[in-house]
Amino acid sequence: MNWYDKLNGYFPTNEMKSQMQLNALLSEKHDLYYKDEGLQHIMMYAKFDSFLFIDFLWVSEKSRGSGIGHQLIEKLKSKNKSILLEAEPVAPQDPDTEKRLRFYRREGFKHAKPIDYWFQAFKSNSETQLDIWYWTKYTHHVSEWEIYEYMREVYEQIHSYKAKEIYGYTPKPTNEIIHFNEK
Repeated sequence: MNWYDKLNGYFPTNEMKSQMQLNALLSEKHDLYYKDEGLQHIMMYAKFDSFLFIDFLWVSEKSRGSGIGHQLIEKLKSKNKSILLEAEPVAPQDPDTEKRLRFYRREGFKHAKPIDYWFQAFKSNSETQLDIWYWTKYTHHVSEWEIYEYMREVYEQIHSYKAKEIYGYTPKPTNEIIHFNEK
Protein backbone atom coordinates (compact mmCIF):
# COMPACT_ATOMS: atom_id res chain seq x y z
CA MET A 1 0.00 0.00 0.00
CA ASN A 2 1.46 3.39 -0.94
CA TRP A 3 1.61 6.41 1.36
CA TYR A 4 -1.50 8.05 -0.07
CA ASP A 5 -3.61 4.91 0.31
CA LYS A 6 -2.55 4.69 3.97
CA LEU A 7 -3.63 8.29 4.64
CA ASN A 8 -6.81 7.94 2.61
CA GLY A 9 -7.74 4.73 4.43
CA TYR A 10 -7.37 6.31 7.86
CA PHE A 11 -8.50 9.94 7.57
CA PRO A 12 -12.15 10.81 6.90
CA THR A 13 -12.91 11.86 3.31
CA ASN A 14 -13.96 15.29 4.57
CA GLU A 15 -10.39 15.90 5.82
CA MET A 16 -8.42 14.53 2.88
CA LYS A 17 -6.76 16.24 -0.03
CA SER A 18 -6.56 14.48 -3.37
CA GLN A 19 -3.35 12.68 -4.27
CA MET A 20 -2.95 15.13 -7.16
CA GLN A 21 -2.99 18.11 -4.78
CA LEU A 22 -0.57 16.49 -2.34
CA ASN A 23 1.81 15.57 -5.17
CA ALA A 24 1.61 19.15 -6.49
CA LEU A 25 2.46 20.51 -3.03
CA LEU A 26 5.40 18.10 -2.69
CA SER A 27 6.82 18.79 -6.14
CA GLU A 28 5.97 22.45 -6.69
CA LYS A 29 6.29 23.73 -3.12
CA HIS A 30 9.18 21.45 -2.15
CA ASP A 31 10.75 24.26 -0.13
CA LEU A 32 7.55 24.56 1.96
CA TYR A 33 5.73 21.20 2.02
CA TYR A 34 7.35 17.95 3.20
CA LYS A 35 6.64 14.25 3.61
CA ASP A 36 8.35 12.27 6.38
CA GLU A 37 7.64 8.61 5.65
CA GLY A 38 8.74 5.39 7.31
CA LEU A 39 7.42 1.84 7.41
CA GLN A 40 5.11 2.68 10.32
CA HIS A 41 4.38 6.40 9.85
CA ILE A 42 3.61 9.22 7.47
CA MET A 43 3.79 12.88 8.40
CA MET A 44 2.95 15.62 5.92
CA TYR A 45 3.87 19.09 7.12
CA ALA A 46 4.66 22.63 6.00
CA LYS A 47 7.63 24.63 7.21
CA PHE A 48 6.92 28.36 7.17
CA ASP A 49 9.37 31.03 8.34
CA SER A 50 7.66 31.48 11.72
CA PHE A 51 5.85 28.18 12.30
CA LEU A 52 5.24 24.57 11.25
CA PHE A 53 1.93 23.08 10.25
CA ILE A 54 1.16 19.37 10.54
CA ASP A 55 -1.21 18.50 7.73
CA PHE A 56 -1.35 14.72 8.32
CA LEU A 57 0.18 12.51 10.99
CA TRP A 58 -0.44 8.77 10.60
CA VAL A 59 1.07 5.96 12.66
CA SER A 60 0.18 2.38 11.75
CA GLU A 61 -2.34 0.79 14.05
CA LYS A 62 0.09 -1.88 15.23
CA SER A 63 2.69 0.79 16.09
CA ARG A 64 0.46 3.18 18.02
CA GLY A 65 1.60 3.56 21.59
CA SER A 66 5.21 2.68 20.71
CA GLY A 67 6.50 6.27 20.80
CA ILE A 68 6.69 6.90 17.04
CA GLY A 69 4.20 9.80 17.21
CA HIS A 70 6.12 11.33 20.11
CA GLN A 71 9.41 11.04 18.19
CA LEU A 72 7.89 12.75 15.15
CA ILE A 73 6.51 15.61 17.26
CA GLU A 74 9.88 15.95 19.03
CA LYS A 75 11.60 16.16 15.64
CA LEU A 76 9.40 19.13 14.78
CA LYS A 77 9.77 20.72 18.21
CA SER A 78 13.56 20.66 17.73
CA LYS A 79 13.12 23.20 14.91
CA ASN A 80 12.22 25.80 17.59
CA LYS A 81 9.09 27.06 15.86
CA SER A 82 5.47 27.04 16.88
CA ILE A 83 3.58 23.99 15.60
CA LEU A 84 -0.05 24.09 14.46
CA LEU A 85 -2.49 21.37 13.52
CA GLU A 86 -6.18 20.81 12.93
CA ALA A 87 -8.16 18.17 14.80
CA GLU A 88 -11.74 17.02 14.90
CA PRO A 89 -13.59 17.73 18.12
CA VAL A 90 -14.26 14.60 20.18
CA ALA A 91 -16.93 12.52 18.46
CA PRO A 92 -18.50 9.70 20.52
CA GLN A 93 -18.98 7.59 17.37
CA ASP A 94 -15.21 7.77 16.62
CA PRO A 95 -13.05 6.80 19.60
CA ASP A 96 -9.88 7.78 17.69
CA THR A 97 -10.84 11.46 18.02
CA GLU A 98 -10.48 11.33 21.80
CA LYS A 99 -7.22 9.35 21.55
CA ARG A 100 -5.74 11.90 19.14
CA LEU A 101 -6.63 14.84 21.37
CA ARG A 102 -5.24 13.05 24.43
CA PHE A 103 -1.99 12.48 22.51
CA TYR A 104 -1.73 16.15 21.46
CA ARG A 105 -2.40 17.34 25.02
CA ARG A 106 0.34 15.01 26.32
CA GLU A 107 2.67 16.55 23.76
CA GLY A 108 1.92 20.03 25.14
CA PHE A 109 -0.51 21.28 22.49
CA LYS A 110 -3.18 23.81 23.46
CA HIS A 111 -6.57 24.38 21.90
CA ALA A 112 -6.88 27.82 20.28
CA LYS A 113 -10.46 28.31 21.45
CA PRO A 114 -11.03 31.80 19.96
CA ILE A 115 -10.50 30.46 16.44
CA ASP A 116 -13.61 29.32 14.58
CA TYR A 117 -12.50 27.28 11.58
CA TRP A 118 -14.36 25.46 8.84
CA PHE A 119 -12.04 23.26 6.82
CA GLN A 120 -13.02 23.38 3.18
CA ALA A 121 -12.71 19.78 2.00
CA PHE A 122 -12.36 20.15 -1.74
CA LYS A 123 -12.09 16.41 -2.33
CA SER A 124 -15.53 15.74 -0.84
CA ASN A 125 -16.95 19.20 -1.67
CA SER A 126 -17.90 19.71 1.97
CA GLU A 127 -16.97 21.74 5.03
CA THR A 128 -15.99 20.36 8.41
CA GLN A 129 -15.55 22.28 11.62
CA LEU A 130 -12.11 21.55 13.05
CA ASP A 131 -10.32 22.80 16.13
CA ILE A 132 -6.92 24.46 15.89
CA TRP A 133 -4.26 23.16 18.28
CA TYR A 134 -0.82 24.65 18.76
CA TRP A 135 2.44 24.08 20.58
CA THR A 136 4.96 26.79 21.31
CA LYS A 137 8.25 26.63 23.14
CA TYR A 138 7.88 28.10 26.62
CA THR A 139 10.59 30.69 25.86
CA HIS A 140 8.71 32.00 22.83
CA HIS A 141 5.25 33.34 23.58
CA VAL A 142 2.86 33.26 20.63
CA SER A 143 -0.58 34.79 20.98
CA GLU A 144 -3.72 33.10 19.73
CA TRP A 145 -4.12 36.04 17.35
CA GLU A 146 -0.77 35.03 15.79
CA ILE A 147 -2.00 31.42 15.57
CA TYR A 148 -5.07 32.73 13.75
CA GLU A 149 -2.87 34.65 11.30
CA TYR A 150 -0.72 31.55 10.77
CA MET A 151 -3.82 29.46 9.98
CA ARG A 152 -4.94 32.01 7.43
CA GLU A 153 -1.59 31.52 5.72
CA VAL A 154 -1.99 27.72 5.87
CA TYR A 155 -5.38 27.97 4.18
CA GLU A 156 -4.07 30.25 1.45
CA GLN A 157 -0.72 28.52 0.81
CA ILE A 158 -1.51 24.85 1.48
CA HIS A 159 -5.21 23.99 1.59
CA SER A 160 -6.24 26.17 -1.36
CA TYR A 161 -3.22 25.37 -3.50
CA LYS A 162 -4.38 24.64 -7.07
CA ALA A 163 -7.89 23.89 -5.77
CA LYS A 164 -9.64 25.41 -8.78
CA GLU A 165 -7.43 23.50 -11.22
CA ILE A 166 -7.66 20.17 -9.39
CA TYR A 167 -11.19 20.17 -7.98
CA GLY A 168 -12.93 22.51 -10.39
CA TYR A 169 -14.18 25.17 -8.03
CA THR A 170 -12.82 28.28 -6.39
CA PRO A 171 -11.97 28.17 -2.68
CA LYS A 172 -13.98 30.44 -0.44
CA PRO A 173 -12.24 33.63 0.66
CA THR A 174 -10.16 33.14 3.78
CA ASN A 175 -12.34 35.45 5.88
CA GLU A 176 -15.33 33.17 5.24
CA ILE A 177 -13.76 30.01 6.63
CA ILE A 178 -11.73 31.23 9.60
CA HIS A 179 -12.68 33.76 12.27
CA PHE A 180 -11.16 35.05 15.49
CA ASN A 181 -13.76 35.43 18.23
CA GLU A 182 -12.60 38.10 20.64
CA LYS A 183 -14.11 37.80 24.09
